[in-house]
Amino acid sequence: MRIRLPSVLALSAIAALSAGVVACTEAEQDQTAAEADAAGDNAEAAASEAGEELQEGAAAAGEVLESGAMKAAQAVEEGAGNLADKLEENQAEAAAEGRPGATPPAEQ
Repeated sequence: MRIRLPSVLALSAIAALSAGVVACTEAEQDQTAAEADAAGDNAEAAASEAGEELQEGAAAAGEVLESGAMKAAQAVEEGAGNLADKLEENQAEAAAEGRPGATPPAEQ
């Protein structure tokens, strides 16, 4: 069997190029993996920061809701007080006029 020198050289060149491509590909894969890890870390940090901002926003919204509920409760209490005062006035007027069923507020 005769091996021609150009064939051996061609096969050697192909093997060397293939080894270079594989090495380059592994380096690229390592670089890509490192970039993916860094991107994952950045995404995790961004998600954590967004979560903290959401918590702060929710706390602020809760405080606004609580304040609004407190104001509404005070308005209801004030309205009920005004209504009770008006009822007492009406009862007093009705009692003064002698209407049936009317009782003076002092007797209630």
